[in-house]
Amino acid sequence: MTQENSSETTPEAETGGGDLFNTAAGWVLFAAGLGLGLSILSGKYFHGDSPERPEQLGYVIEGAVEEGGPAAEMTMAAALNMPEMSASAGEKVYAKCLACHTIEQGGANGVGPNLYGIMGSPIAAKPGFDYSSALAGKGGVWDWETMSEWLKSPRAFAEGTKMSFAGLSKIEDRAAVALYMNEAGSNIPVPEYVEAVAEDAEVEETGSDAGQVAEAEAEQNEGEEIAAAAAE
Repeated sequence: MTQENSSETTPEAETGGGDLFNTAAGWVLFAAGLGLGLSILSGKYFHGDSPERPEQLGYVIEGAVEEGGPAAEMTMAAALNMPEMSASAGEKVYAKCLACHTIEQGGANGVGPNLYGIMGSPIAAKPGFDYSSALAGKGGVWDWETMSEWLKSPRAFAEGTKMSFAGLSKIEDRAAVALYMNEAGSNIPVPEYVEAVAEDAEVEETGSDAGQVAEAEAEQNEGEEIAAAAAE
């Protein structure tokens, strides 16, 4: 009797175990397939497979310069001393100013003041012209650097100025116009471009340092030779 009961229950137990294994395996496969599908969907949605730089950065570090950014602008002195720089080139650029400014001696003020002798003169000091308080309160004189700053952006130079000119973005244009205005009754000295002199001085200093190092090494070697001779 015992043997018969045992033989009758064994196949059922084996069948139950097989069903349990198949069920578990099915759930494992289902979970794996679900995870793979979700991974693919999230990659498509968030562009994880092809990341792109956002148009608006979330946080910008002050002072950091992006690669490939614009090169630093040359100095006014460097622009004024370029081989191709001339007052005649400035006269062509000055055509943008003719609607508001006369430049000949004795010329009348218009929308803007007459600019004869403007270079080297005090800012906002032309007689008979009503300057804005923004420019009148600047002080100083129209030297090369100041004129360059003004021509680049009048509004940035004197916020509240009545001058509506957008400005000259290229320093070459600003230098040329300043040269042209300088010839009209001013003739203040053109600044020398001294960067090359500074580089030469740096080279000379480097050469001097190298000579001092060589001299020190020679003295050290001589001292070692004397010490060795004394030891012998």
